[in-house]
Amino acid sequence: MTQVQVNRRALLAAGGAVVATGVSGLLVPAQAKGLAPTRTMRGGANNYLPGAPIVKRIGGGGFWMTGTVRRAGDGAPLEGQRIQIWAHTTEGHERDPHSHGATLTDANGEFRLEMPQIVPAFGQPHGHLAYDSGDFETVFLRPIMPSSKDTSLEAHFVLKPA
Repeated sequence: MTQVQVNRRALLAAGGAVVATGVSGLLVPAQAKGLAPTRTMRGGANNYLPGAPIVKRIGGGGFWMTGTVRRAGDGAPLEGQRIQIWAHTTEGHERDPHSHGATLTDANGEFRLEMPQIVPAFGQPHGHLAYDSGDFETVFLRPIMPSSKDTSLEAHFVLKPA
């Protein structure tokens, strides 16, 4: 027959756990405190053109800009949100209107837009993205690629209601 021995150290450890978490902490799973909104990045709004059209692709393609859009607090995916994308590419400068386009998020809050290969501007290969639809606060992002040879870049938005 197996005997269970409870020594003083085990008893103190168990008691400390109950004090630290409370009895309810043993019965209720941990919950997130809330998802903080994304802050606009410095330089993200450079060469922004309000009202860029929704397009199937910018230029000849070959490079993918992807990401997600979620609501601050509960992290719920946001469908139908307009994301504008622009960059310095093999086909044009980031200030050129033909280097800009927008897309909408799907039911999972995901977006995906094909565009020409991003090339370095001011020594950094980077893209620009904006949420600017009005239901939530406007956010500009300027993610930098690890390498100018990368063929995709992703960015994620967590939006706060306007």
